[in-house]
Formats: sequence, structure tokens, C-alpha cells
Amino acid sequence: MKQLAGKVGIITGASRGIGAEIARLLAHEGAELVLNYNKSEEKAHLLRDEIEEAGGKALCVQGDVSKLGDAARLAEAAMEVFGRIDFLVNNAGINRDITLSKMQLEQWNEVLEVNLNSVYNCSRAVIPHLMAQTSGSIISISSIIGQSGGFGQTNYSAAKAGMVGFTKSAALELARYGITVNAICPGFIETCMLSSVPPEVKDKIKGRIPMARFGLPEEVAKAVRFLLVDGEYITGQSLNINGGMYM
Repeated sequence: MKQLAGKVGIITGASRGIGAEIARLLAHEGAELVLNYNKSEEKAHLLRDEIEEAGGKALCVQGDVSKLGDAARLAEAAMEVFGRIDFLVNNAGINRDITLSKMQLEQWNEVLEVNLNSVYNCSRAVIPHLMAQTSGSIISISSIIGQSGGFGQTNYSAAKAGMVGFTKSAALELARYGITVNAICPGFIETCMLSSVPPEVKDKIKGRIPMARFGLPEEVAKAVRFLLVDGEYITGQSLNINGGMYM
């Protein structure tokens, strides 16, 4: 039996990397999905086709979730096509790495808007629907960098740490409506973001990981599935998926 049959969810930044793996796994468990993308239209449509060929249901919706109106359209599309919303996965994110002394305001704002403001925008769009049905889950994909910091990543670290703080406060407010709010903090995961790192730097990073390897996108996806399937008494938490790099 599929563990998420009859559930409907929105995944932001779903066209590639961690977001795509989350979509594949949740669709395999029977969830009907709104797949948000901003620029990667072809990849999003290929993912939708893959899900539907496997017997699932998915809808692609383009939108820049750093904009409140675009985020609202995701919730509207879910309600129009599927008639309900059961969960939101805030996964959209970018990085613009540069040392603080050289960082321009545009680089700071862009990362905060896409990584953190989108969490407010999308959560605000789905909360009325979750409150009306007195159930639901909001999961935000934060990062180990929001916990430990990262050289040249003050903008990214601030945004990801902000997601954790948002999670705690929203969990307090929404618990009485049966809504859980949690964050997942991946460590270094094998995605296109990591592939751009020079080999010698990757070797140094791997040397700091007790499990001596990088994580896989599907390992993050399994954490999302766990929270949605078995996490009814888990809220306000940050689940670390980092091979022991940050304890």
C-alpha cells in the first residue's frame, strides 16, 4: 500500500537535485504533486512525464517563489486541480558565494529572497488550507551551513539559519491546528551545486565527514518521507542529514 495515497503536496525547486528526488519518492508513495520550477522548464516537464509514466500524478507550475504572487499561484493550482493541500516542501534555493567584504547588496538580497522569503511566501499561501482541514505539514530544506557557517557564504548561511528559526516559531503557532513544521539540514550532497566545487576542495570537505562520503539526494528525500509518513508527533525540529559532519 502506498503510504501517501490521497495526499497532495507542493514542492518548490522541484526540477532537479534534491527537489527532484523528493518528488520521485513522494510520487512513488502515491502523493499527487505540484512541481514548482522557475527556469528549468524542460527538466520539470521531464520529471512530470516520468512520474506520470510510473502511474503518478503531477502538475508543473512555473513561478519565482521569492515573489508572493507566484507563491500564491502554487496553492491556487493545487486546489484547482487536486482539491486539497496536505504538505509543502520548501526546497527552492540558490547560492551566490563570495566573501562578505566583497559581497554586493544584490548578492545578499537575491539569496535571502529566494532561500528565505520564499519560505514565508509559500507557507503563507498554504496555511489557510491546512488550518481549514486541521492537518498538514510544512518541511523546509535548510542546510548544515545554516548551523555551522561557511566561508564566503554569509548570505546563504543567514538564509538557511533563518529557515530554522522560522520553523520553530511557525511550529509553535500551528500545532493547535494539527500542522507540523520541521526543517531538514542536509550536509554536502551529491548535486550540481557540489559538482562545481574543485576536486581538491571536495577532498578536504570529505576528510571532515566522519562517514567519509558525500550524501545522496535520495537520502534527503527519505527524511522528507519519514516526516510525512511517521512524523505526526514531530514538530519544530531540525533533522540533520550530514554523515556526522555537524553534531
